[in-house]
Amino acid sequence: MTSPFYLLLTAGLAGTLLIEALLAPRPCPFWQRGGAAASVHLGSWLLTFGAFFAVLQRPGLAVVTLLALQLVVVQSSNTKSQTLNEPFICHDFEYFWDAIRHPRLYVPFFGVRLAIAASTAGVVAIAAFFYWEASAVSQWGGWAFLATCGGLCVSGAVLIALGLRRLDAITLHPAHDLETLGLFASLWAYGVALLRSSAPPPDASPFYHDTVAPPAAPTTVLPHTVLVQSESFSDPRSWCPDVADDLLPHWDLSGRQAQQRGTLSVPAWGANTVRTECAVLTGLTPEQWGIRQFNPYRTLARRHFPSLAATFKKAGYRTVCVHPYPASFYFRHRVMPQLGFDTFIDVEDFSPDDRNGQYIGDAAVARKVAALLDDSADAPLFIFVITMENHGPLDLERPRHDALADTLPRAPWPLPAHQRNLAVYLHHLRQADAMLETLTRALGQGSRPGVLGWYGDHVPILPQAYAYYSAPTGETPYMLWSSQKNQRDRHPTTPQRLAANELGSVLLQHVWQAASGRQGPRKDSEYQ
Repeated sequence: MTSPFYLLLTAGLAGTLLIEALLAPRPCPFWQRGGAAASVHLGSWLLTFGAFFAVLQRPGLAVVTLLALQLVVVQSSNTKSQTLNEPFICHDFEYFWDAIRHPRLYVPFFGVRLAIAASTAGVVAIAAFFYWEASAVSQWGGWAFLATCGGLCVSGAVLIALGLRRLDAITLHPAHDLETLGLFASLWAYGVALLRSSAPPPDASPFYHDTVAPPAAPTTVLPHTVLVQSESFSDPRSWCPDVADDLLPHWDLSGRQAQQRGTLSVPAWGANTVRTECAVLTGLTPEQWGIRQFNPYRTLARRHFPSLAATFKKAGYRTVCVHPYPASFYFRHRVMPQLGFDTFIDVEDFSPDDRNGQYIGDAAVARKVAALLDDSADAPLFIFVITMENHGPLDLERPRHDALADTLPRAPWPLPAHQRNLAVYLHHLRQADAMLETLTRALGQGSRPGVLGWYGDHVPILPQAYAYYSAPTGETPYMLWSSQKNQRDRHPTTPQRLAANELGSVLLQHVWQAASGRQGPRKDSEYQ
């Protein structure tokens, strides 16, 4: 080995700190993190450099490749922080594979032009280094090269192990852990915690105990039940004064008729739909999931678990999940059967003509659900719907001028920057409102009574609009509605605040009450 090799190794380590400083939020300075975090950072650099050097055989190329990869992680983290209020964690590495399989969902947030430019620069740099930089094997000899690579990797692994033993415990608040530990140490800490974690026990779910049971009378008619997780559904009138007052006419009408309505505290902002979805279906809180809360479906894909759907199934319902997107996304093709769904209807059951914007429209999903209800008069159905129409990236669509009268009636044209994505979002929000009307009508016209649950999985990604107006609280609206007028008349509609993991149990209460004609307990006070 020669002095230029050590210079490259040191320069690369310094480069990791410079690139880390580009993070937003930025970690605290390296010298303030403590010896354990510093040990993990140094060990990570030695281990990864040794591994890449062993493969590429060129120290300069190994340094540039590693720093470029770190820059990708930093850019991804900054984008995630801006849009989802959460930095990059070790769980997110699998999304790089998802970005290849589903580029429309991920690449635009990173920046299409930036992604193309970075890929092109990477190819050019690799070709240049292979052409200009000589192989270390030919210069040093095979044994010296292998000894160097092995020594770097072993030294790095030892430093990481020593650092992790003394590292402060993570808080499961990614922004705080990134700030106190730094990028490398926080990634390792979350990864090790994930490997050491165990799944929550089945009896942690409220559905395990069957505390809410259906009425036992032989004359009971179980109502059809439809629960809609509406993509990015929220009511922007609470934070945006430019939105039309009558933006959601069917939501407003159904809310006045609802047995229960209010706001839902959801464990996601802007994306990560499955966190809310899992909370509703399993009844578990993020705290019960621990480190696995960031993608609980990876756990549920491998095991049966008590759930809302399984409870309906025990009561004699046929359980159906409708999601107009590839079933394999988030392992739903494995998860939904484990949670007790008999049938999973995905994008293959829709046609290209069903699209509205980038995805299958809410109108087509509503027609699908209505058809299922029409075909199931003899047996009760539980249908869980996961819509897609209002999924981002919103900037892949252009605002429609003819839609502004119903959404942003006072907006100028062309729209200012803070209203462009907002206008696209509001247009699709109106389609969700129309879907609500279709479902209430379908449930009201059937021979069997019906109950409809509706909620938003998270607020939309609208950073420019939030910066101009104000950011929402992060909670989403929900509603529980019955086709039986006598049930609606007997229940006041004072808003109630729920956590996402409570919604499934509350829905069951209303369903069994609708079946027996009883009025259940309610809170009379306003929610805070």
